[in-house]
Amino acid sequence: MRYWFTLCFILVWWDLGSVSGQRPIVPETYYTEEHLSDLRAEVRELFYHAYNGYLNYAYPLDELQPLTCRGVDTWGSYSLTLIDALSTLAVLGNHTEFRRVVNVLSELSFDSDINVSVFETNIRIVGGLLSAHLLSHRSGINLEPGWPCNGPLLRLAEDVAKRLLPAFNSYTGMPYGTVNLRHGVPPNETPVTCTAGVGTFIIEFGVLSRLTQNPEYEAVAMRALKALWEHRSGIGLVGNHINVETGQWIATDAGIGAAIDSYYEYLVKGSALLSRPELMEMFLHHLDGINRYMRKDDWYFWVTMTKGTVSLPVFQNLEAYWPGVLSTIGKTSDAMKSILNYHQVLKHLGFVPEMYDVQQREVRPQREGYPLRPEFIESLMFLYRATMDKNLLAMGEDVLRAIQHSTRTPCGYATVKDTRDHRLEDRMESFFLAETTKYLFLLFDSENFIHGDGLSGKPHRVASRSCMLDTGAYIFNTEAHPMDAGALDCCHGPTERDIWQKVWFPKESSETSSSDSNDDGVSSFLSSPSIEICNKPAWHSFLWVKHPLRCPASLSASKSWTGKRRKSSNFSLMTCEAAPFMQMLCVGGEVCDI
Repeated sequence: MRYWFTLCFILVWWDLGSVSGQRPIVPETYYTEEHLSDLRAEVRELFYHAYNGYLNYAYPLDELQPLTCRGVDTWGSYSLTLIDALSTLAVLGNHTEFRRVVNVLSELSFDSDINVSVFETNIRIVGGLLSAHLLSHRSGINLEPGWPCNGPLLRLAEDVAKRLLPAFNSYTGMPYGTVNLRHGVPPNETPVTCTAGVGTFIIEFGVLSRLTQNPEYEAVAMRALKALWEHRSGIGLVGNHINVETGQWIATDAGIGAAIDSYYEYLVKGSALLSRPELMEMFLHHLDGINRYMRKDDWYFWVTMTKGTVSLPVFQNLEAYWPGVLSTIGKTSDAMKSILNYHQVLKHLGFVPEMYDVQQREVRPQREGYPLRPEFIESLMFLYRATMDKNLLAMGEDVLRAIQHSTRTPCGYATVKDTRDHRLEDRMESFFLAETTKYLFLLFDSENFIHGDGLSGKPHRVASRSCMLDTGAYIFNTEAHPMDAGALDCCHGPTERDIWQKVWFPKESSETSSSDSNDDGVSSFLSSPSIEICNKPAWHSFLWVKHPLRCPASLSASKSWTGKRRKSSNFSLMTCEAAPFMQMLCVGGEVCDI
C-alpha cells in the first residue's frame, strides 16, 4: 500500500487518446539507490518464492500449478522450469544453487520417445543450456580444458539440437513445428509452421556452431531465414503461417506480435551476436514496411501482407517486446512513444492482456488473460538502459505491484485468467522464472555484470585463439537467456596469427583469405555492395589502445544502428578490426548516439 499511495502523488498520467509525447513525471531524487536496493530485494524474494515452490511441489515435472501446488508436464517432460531458471540464478548471483542444478542436469537424458515443439525446445532448452554453459565460469564450476569450446552443458545442448535437426529437412529448408526427440518428424505432421517458428534459431544454432566449430547448425538456421526472406511480400512484410514444403503463405495477416515476433527480434540480435550485417539489412527493410503500413499513432496494427490495409486494430501482449528492439538500434524516441501507450493499458486493467482492442478500448473476448508474460518488462529494461529515464523504473514498479497483489499464491505465482476481474488460472509457465523475474531484477540493478560497459573484461585463451569475457556484450535470446558474444571468439574465427598477419601484412592476408574463403552461399545473399564483415581481434592485445581507428566499411554497413557511444573514455577495446564487437555492445543495451 505504501508504494501505491506514494505513486498516486508523484505520477501524472495522461489520456489514452493523446498519449504520444507525454509521460509520467518522476522526481530525479525518488529512485535512490536505497529504494532500488529494496526493489531488487523484493524481486529476489519473488523469484525464490516461485522457484522454491517449483522445487517443492513440481520438480521433476515441467511446470508448477500454483493454485493446487502440483506439478505438470507441458512442453516435453524434461524439468523445463529448472533449465529455464538456471541463467536467472546466475544473474542473481546464487552460484551455490547454480552449481547444484548443473550437477543435476548432467544426468539428464533427452533420448525420449516424445513429440516436442521445435520452437519452444530450442529457445528454452537449447538456449537455456548454452547460456548456462557460457555463465559457468562465473559460478566456480570446474571448467573442462578447452572451455568454452567444451563442457557438459554444451554437449547436452548439442544433443538436443541434433534431435531438432530433422525438422529442417523440408523442401524449402524451413522447419516443421514438431519433432520426436527419438524418431524425427512425426508421420502426418502438418507442414504449416508459424513465422516465428521458422525464424527463431539463428542465436541458439549460431552460438552452437561457433562453440563446437560445426557449421551445420548455423547453416540450417540461415537457410530457414533466407527462405522466409525470399517469401516476403512486395511491400516488405511477411504473413504469420507458411507451408514449409511449398512456401505458400497460409495466413497472410502481417504484424509484429504473435506467431511473427521473434523473427524480427532475431534479425537484430543475430546480426550483432554473429557479426552478420546482412541480417540487420533484412530487418531495416522490414522496418520500412512496418512503419509505413502497420504503425498508427504509435500502435502497430495487423495488416494484409500484400496491400498493407488494416485487418485487425488490436494490441497484443506479445508485441510489447517491440520498444526494446527499437531501443537497441537507437530509435529510443519511437520506442518511448509505444511503451507509453502500452503502459496506459496496464494502468487501465492492472495487467497487459493477451489482446486489447485499441479502437474500442476494451479487452478482446477469449484473449483477456495475462500469463505472467515478460515482454513489457523486457522493453522497460532495454529502454531504461538506453535512456536512464526514471519514469521507466516507475512503470516497472507498477508491474511488480500488480504481480505481487493479484497473482501470488502460497506456492508460486499464477496466470491471470481474466485481466478485467483478476481471476486466476492454475499455471505458472517457466518463462516467469526465465524472463519476467530476470528482466525486473535487471531493470532495478544497474551494476549487474550483464550491464558491463565494454571497457573492461576477462581475457581467456583456448589454444591459438583468445577472447574477452564479461565485457557486457550479452545478447539475450527470446527466452531471456544471455549469450556472451565475446566467448565465441575463443572457438571460432581468426587465430591470433591470422589477426597479426592482417595487421602487419594486410595485402598478403587479403589475398590469402580471398583464396581460402569458403562462402556458405548465405551471408552474401543480399548482394549489397555496402556489406562487409570485419574480423575481431585478440582482445587482450587491444585493452589499452588509445583513440581507436575508424572502420569505414563496418560503419557504412550498419550506419543506421551504430554510432558514437555516449559515455566517452580515453581508452577503448574498439579498433577498426573490432567494429562489429562495438555493434554487439550497442545492441546489448549500451547507449548509442545515432
